[in-house]
Amino acid sequence: MPQNAHIDLSAHAAFARCFAPAALTVGLILPLETHPFRAAPTMKDHLAMAQTAEALGFASLWMRDIPFYDPDYGDVGQIFEPLTYIAWLAAHTTSIALGTAGIVLPLREPLLLAKQVTTIDQLSRGRMLLGLSSGDRPSDYPLFGIDMKTRGERLRDAFSVYRAVSEQCFPVFDSARFGHAEGGLDLVPKPPAGRTPAIAVGKAQQSVAWIAANMDGFISTIPLRPDLRAVVDEWHAQTAAAGQAAFKPLGIGGFVDLVEDRAHPLVRIQGGIRVGSGALSDYLQAAKEAGISHLAMNPKVSRRPYIELMQELASEVLPLFPTPGASVAADVLAVAGD
Repeated sequence: MPQNAHIDLSAHAAFARCFAPAALTVGLILPLETHPFRAAPTMKDHLAMAQTAEALGFASLWMRDIPFYDPDYGDVGQIFEPLTYIAWLAAHTTSIALGTAGIVLPLREPLLLAKQVTTIDQLSRGRMLLGLSSGDRPSDYPLFGIDMKTRGERLRDAFSVYRAVSEQCFPVFDSARFGHAEGGLDLVPKPPAGRTPAIAVGKAQQSVAWIAANMDGFISTIPLRPDLRAVVDEWHAQTAAAGQAAFKPLGIGGFVDLVEDRAHPLVRIQGGIRVGSGALSDYLQAAKEAGISHLAMNPKVSRRPYIELMQELASEVLPLFPTPGASVAADVLAVAGD
């Protein structure tokens, strides 16, 4: 059965900050540091950079889940384990949404994951977004003693258990992999809004129909402009077919190489796009009109200083796609540009 009990997520702080009908917001995938030719960032001043991103009005910070360094991939994300890091950032920020992009659910024990996520969501006052994925690194799975070919099925099994224990009181469930419950035990705390929004990051070895029926949103790869409408139409068709009356957002995410030439047209690169800020604004306007709700961008592939990128985005792009409730003072922009 679809995991789609009717819960109004507009009351959830992070969901409301990032997702709304007929609007588009912009978030950043960590690390907040450009390092196009190195596997690992230095993470220098990473807290100050996160606080600056919040002050500049970005909607969200997203953390990838990369348990081990694989030289064949040459990328370790933000280095720190994402849920631990989110908890730490939540204690040092006030309003920015904090998400995972995404937790590799087939490698996680869902009962303990539920405890971690509901705790962070409570302590951060609803600033947690649970992005979920199936993982794309074959080298990880043998370390956990798991057959990678089962990751799609494991994700569905784990997600069912996660949802049951995090949202139901004294749940009853039976899983071939993750135990069973007969209604005698309860997980506390529960999410502050009744549910921590679960967002599919990529298709996670699932059909779009399954994602539409079971998840609270979907972040797809960044499509080229001519493909925007088709991507949105497929999502809307699948949410309608699943009987979803509530708003379910569609976002896009990936690498963004933001170049100095602001008119540089959008072109495809591996895992994302290369573009100037002016052309990016034009693209995002088309994406907004098509029905895209959020851009989660990772500028680590850029060759420019990250603070320069944030300042340019804050002055040239964010005013056109403002974050609800965010107020950016002129002196913050000036400091970011120093």
